[in-house]
Amino acid sequence: MNRPRIILIGAGGHAHACIDVIEQDGKYGIAGLVGMREQMHTRHLGYAVIGTDSDLPQLAERNAHAIITVGQIHSPRTRIRLYQEAVALGFDLPSIVAPSAYVAAQATIGAGTIVMHGAIINAGAKVGRNCIINTKALIEHDASIDDHCHVSTGAIVNGSVSIGSGSFVGSGCVIKDGIRIGKNCVLGVGLCVRHDQADNSKFTGRNKS
Repeated sequence: MNRPRIILIGAGGHAHACIDVIEQDGKYGIAGLVGMREQMHTRHLGYAVIGTDSDLPQLAERNAHAIITVGQIHSPRTRIRLYQEAVALGFDLPSIVAPSAYVAAQATIGAGTIVMHGAIINAGAKVGRNCIINTKALIEHDASIDDHCHVSTGAIVNGSVSIGSGSFVGSGCVIKDGIRIGKNCVLGVGLCVRHDQADNSKFTGRNKS
């Protein structure tokens, strides 16, 4: 059976992790990657960079599906721009879930979100569009993750936490139940967040939570 083909928009390290998840998931065949001009015709885990951002209109004519495979730490701007451009060009951006991840039947995941190996999204949790739920992250019951967020490796988002759009949660970060994180926040690696964070906050361990 021929699988639908998907374009990966981004050709860095995060794309490598996405390739593995997409291969394991098995629903899509990878048509190629979109990268920087200097990356053209290079190969990533066996797949070629077949275009740059300027080639997306032509690629959209030949491929129905895409996913954003640019990483996100300091700013979500690049992922948001690429996501919006892909939607405007008519790409379908599916959610992709690693077979080793667990997503409760009562949880919801938005378009273009990828859930990596070993992640858990529990009952009643809501994850928005174009998010990265990275390896072994835990999104507990009734938590809400808005669009364009990255919950990094091993992070724990406890029950009823709310995270605003464009925010980054660092590896191993633990957010106490019921906490509200604003838009475009950055939470550092290995921290415990016990208090609400306003929009555009940067909690890196040098300031108090």
